[in-house]
Amino acid sequence: MLTHKNYEIAVFMSVHKTLVLGIGNTLLTDEGVGIHVINQLQQDASAAHADGAIEYLDGGTLSFTLAEPIESCDQLIVVDASEIKDKPGTVRVFENEAMDRFITTGNKKSPHEVGLADVMSMALLTGNLPGRRALIGIQPDSLDWGSDPSEPVQQAIPLACAKVKELIAKWRS
Repeated sequence: MLTHKNYEIAVFMSVHKTLVLGIGNTLLTDEGVGIHVINQLQQDASAAHADGAIEYLDGGTLSFTLAEPIESCDQLIVVDASEIKDKPGTVRVFENEAMDRFITTGNKKSPHEVGLADVMSMALLTGNLPGRRALIGIQPDSLDWGSDPSEPVQQAIPLACAKVKELIAKWRS
């Protein structure tokens, strides 16, 4: 509420809640890249004093418990290792319907207990599919046991972070 002389003026701003969801298993080298990206973004947001309209969430290996956070956001960005049939470390962005097609056409070979398509289908069925959504997929090199990403995927993390920030900026304009 702003006050000017004897008048009170209510200011309402349309703030869209953005959920940035990193998914993956950090025990399987490149499979955990979504979590590594989220961790880096959270560090960057702390340094930049984020405005609170952006939530960063470690989604682990997915489960139906993620349906509620996905359904309650206006904008969703998912970061995950994805089979995009390119060289390891390649980062590709799929927005809206392109994301929907990608996650439902079997391009994700997922060790997760629940697939991203399953959780997104729940949001669609309840009428709560985020209006803006994107998948930032990173081509893995190795899915062997290990807590650190392979070198090409490690080098892709800053680019994936930049793509997340670009989407947020684009959607805010």
